[in-house]
Amino acid sequence: MADGPLIVQGDKTVLLEVAHPDSTEARHAIAAFAELERAPEHMHSYRITPLGLWNARAAGLDAEHVVDTLLRFSRYAVPHSLLLDIVEIMARYGRLRLEKDPQHGLVLRSDDELILTEVSHAKKVAALLGARIDPLTAVVHGSARGELKQLLLKAGWPAEDLAGYVDGTAHLIALTEGAALTEGAAPWTLRDYQRTAVENFWAGGSGVVVLPCGAGKTIVGAAAMAASGTTTLILVTNTLSARQWKAELLKRTTLTEAEIGEYSGAVKEIRPVTIATYQVLTTRRNGIYPHLELLNDNDWGLLIYDEVHLLPAPIFRMTADLQARRRLGLTATLVREDGREGEVFALIGPKRYDAPWKEIEAQGYIAPADCVEVRVDLSRAERLAYATADDGVRYRLCATSPAKAVVAQALVATHPGEQILVIGQYIDQLDELAARLNAPLIKGSTPVKERERLFEEFRRGRISVLVVSKVANFSIDLPEASVAIQVSGAFGSRQEEAQRLGRLMRPKADGRTARFYTLVARDTVDADFAAKRQRFLAEQGYAYRIIDAADAH
Repeated sequence: MADGPLIVQGDKTVLLEVAHPDSTEARHAIAAFAELERAPEHMHSYRITPLGLWNARAAGLDAEHVVDTLLRFSRYAVPHSLLLDIVEIMARYGRLRLEKDPQHGLVLRSDDELILTEVSHAKKVAALLGARIDPLTAVVHGSARGELKQLLLKAGWPAEDLAGYVDGTAHLIALTEGAALTEGAAPWTLRDYQRTAVENFWAGGSGVVVLPCGAGKTIVGAAAMAASGTTTLILVTNTLSARQWKAELLKRTTLTEAEIGEYSGAVKEIRPVTIATYQVLTTRRNGIYPHLELLNDNDWGLLIYDEVHLLPAPIFRMTADLQARRRLGLTATLVREDGREGEVFALIGPKRYDAPWKEIEAQGYIAPADCVEVRVDLSRAERLAYATADDGVRYRLCATSPAKAVVAQALVATHPGEQILVIGQYIDQLDELAARLNAPLIKGSTPVKERERLFEEFRRGRISVLVVSKVANFSIDLPEASVAIQVSGAFGSRQEEAQRLGRLMRPKADGRTARFYTLVARDTVDADFAAKRQRFLAEQGYAYRIIDAADAH
């Protein structure tokens, strides 16, 4: 291992350069506790943060494993002080524990009197604590469980929550494993990784399961419901997602139509299993959120947060008061562009299971994907407009270049007979593309029934090209989609890039590779944002091929 510096930044955040970035083993080992920061061809830099290390610790990794990984794969010699820091940071998880005391109720315990004294000295923490029972134990106000965990995480002493959960209202739910989903099909059963994800979640009590798009997160949710055997509230991104969840539960479990309710803008049904949208729960009237009471007014035994990385702030606040109920977060990526991963950790729970995308692909459960960055040149007039534009409008100028429409049309022509999604951020750009391609467009103003009709026509192959805005980023099941052409996006969102590729990840009947094209304006902020967007997928082993627009025809 060559001598050289590791770049150390403030707040105990480290950039680690990896010697063998193309090694699947290295990627998987490091991704368990670090996040890809930069991915040039011959060197990957990973960001190591306390939260990443605590998530790894909660998932069962110890400091020895992390240190061994760093020593094995770091491009440069790892300073001994950094290794000691990692050991000490990981050791902080669980030094404080929330427990149920038979006499005093909820308590905060430590194995070190001075740690408890230190955190108790903070005014905000002290306000949530009652009497000190003994040098190692303090009473916690019953309603403060969530808020206390947030404060302790910010203080650098993440508490392990061992205080248990209320049972909730019993409601028998069983999986229909061993039955065929359609006539003539082979019986279905939980995959090994799905079973392990549920076991890890249940053993931990609450937390997050991270699986690639198309790998069956809904089935993990159904299996968790069967394990719980209680009434369940499922929170989803939109009405279409709610109906997909309902259809999947009817196929995979013994639940009937009468036992599953939809709580959305159009329908307000509360049943033993209720599927509610984030949008309706966060609807505000006269300064209050009237529908948030759905979370707390029913004796739910399990709360499931689909696409947990999108959890809105009001749901976080309400979830802080629901710490006595089991909580399962489901996502393809824990990346949050707003930096609120810590709130997911404290309020939903730590990461309990994380399956690398390429590992699931190797098992044949998601489709292989070829990611291609197509570089487009701006015209002279566009370059002049870009050069003289304010920073706030530069991205839109280059992201919506008319040259992208020409390239998108050429790419569609190279994939005859395939199911193609054209995805973008800006509605005027998508309107033009839909007209040019003679394809239907789904955007925010498209009524739900029309969205359902168009998605179903696409699934059946009656529509071969569908233009979609960001409304199709999440929780839309389009198993036959095999090509996506991304013309613009939400700046540098890694989360959105992963979700858009995820629309293609269902295995294809003929085993073919999915194609994901992203059109990027050369020498502009579009290219800078594209590099950032691709980081999460690069961490998962997806290398983008770069081609010129002239070669895309």
